[in-house]
Amino acid sequence: MRGKIILTDYQPSSMDPTSTELANVIINRVGLMPRKKGSTDKMHRVLVELYERTKRSNQNKRPEQAIMTVEEMGACANITRQTMYEYLSRWTDIDLIAKTSYIWEGKVIIGYKLNGPTLESAFSRGFVKLKNNMDMTLKFVSELQKKLKNEKLSQQFKQKEVSVA
Repeated sequence: MRGKIILTDYQPSSMDPTSTELANVIINRVGLMPRKKGSTDKMHRVLVELYERTKRSNQNKRPEQAIMTVEEMGACANITRQTMYEYLSRWTDIDLIAKTSYIWEGKVIIGYKLNGPTLESAFSRGFVKLKNNMDMTLKFVSELQKKLKNEKLSQQFKQKEVSVA
């Protein structure tokens, strides 16, 4: 993972949230929301559009229909293409989307698609990535604890040697 992943405990504001509110909650919980004050509040629309395109692509058996270009993603979120590029690394860092390309009318089109046939499967990939990160962190914590204990014992042993001599 290259960037900083920020997980939050953002919650829906009502007991029966709309799909828009739930999409926004998800974007916020996994750190995909814009971090600059005054940025777009429409980033959740990219998630919904990726899902709709994936669904349509699977129904029509046309994989290229699942792909969104960066320009399309930016337009969906109401931001510029360049700003969308800045956000893309977060989406790919958690394996929610994958970069892909296809040929259309003799041109190579590069874009991004949901990293699975459904939203759940794409988020499952992200979950595995985050879990692996936490598992590795837990190993580091365990190793740190051992090192601290050993360093303390070693220090006590050296102090005993000095006081005996």
